[in-house]
Amino acid sequence: MTAPASLTVDLDALSHNFHALEAVTGVPVHPVVKANAYGLGAVLVAKRLLAEGARTFFVARLNEGVALREALGPEPTLYVLDGCVGDAAGALKAADLRPILNHSDQIASWTAAGGGACGLQIDTGMNRLGFRPEDAPEPFQGLELVMSHLACADEPGEPMNRRQRDAFAAASARYPDALKSFANSGGCFLGPDYGFDAVRPGICLYGGGPEGRPDPRLKAVATLTAEILQIRELPAGESVGYSRGFIAGRTRRIATCGAGYADGVFRSNCPDGRVWAAGALRPVLGRVSMDVIAVDVTDADIGLGDRVELFGANRPIDDAASAAGTISYELLTSIGNRCDRTCLGAR
Repeated sequence: MTAPASLTVDLDALSHNFHALEAVTGVPVHPVVKANAYGLGAVLVAKRLLAEGARTFFVARLNEGVALREALGPEPTLYVLDGCVGDAAGALKAADLRPILNHSDQIASWTAAGGGACGLQIDTGMNRLGFRPEDAPEPFQGLELVMSHLACADEPGEPMNRRQRDAFAAASARYPDALKSFANSGGCFLGPDYGFDAVRPGICLYGGGPEGRPDPRLKAVATLTAEILQIRELPAGESVGYSRGFIAGRTRRIATCGAGYADGVFRSNCPDGRVWAAGALRPVLGRVSMDVIAVDVTDADIGLGDRVELFGANRPIDDAASAAGTISYELLTSIGNRCDRTCLGAR
């Protein structure tokens, strides 16, 4: 049995985006596969990118790293962005994971456990994780990578990008033997002096644009579709959905489609949501329900069992996110577990 809502992950498109980012930056691409590769399946994604030449990956949590190591084996380098939290040093070492050390207590914990290969984060203005530049430690044994994170990379004209870049260049210079990594997805497109030794893209690998809007250099990796469960005529003056979210000014033909907020379709798609159906973008009518949405298919050549595309190649994920008042990251990581999942291009 199949579910009405379906997610398709195109690994050939993922490969295209990986190599496009290599071409743009001219340095190695170290993929970020945290949060289950932004909801698309960390093991599938990392295995394909490993085959494409990626050798270093970043996750956020210890358990993400442990699962990925079990799936990928000993070959790739895996960094954990949370660092050495609490008594995690033993588990990190057992899985051959490298913590990104973010403050002095983490350095002490890692060193007390015997140390080893690790990374260091310099906070150049994000005020999230990492050492402030003036508090950065002296070089220490095992330090293989120094990184920072851009706060405004999706805004190329924002002066903070250059301030952060210069601060990172100055702070990281005290670690001449460590690999330098600065650019996230948006940073990959800011210019060659942002690339340093390696870049760490996330959303652009998965089809989101570097400025929060579609980019022709990148292909859609994720496609979310929903099956049409019913089609009906809506007379003028009648309403659709909860709280009479839409009232017809004229007779319309509407399709009830099997995806709702339990599948990751945000309720905030009312009133600006659109889906791709029968060769055109068509409006979502009324409020999104837990399990279904209503779509205006007036004059469309479409029937029961056909599918509408909520995002994908025809409805770019950045556009879908904007219509829902959010960002592509949130759409991908919110896809519900009950959706059918199909992988294209698996090797």
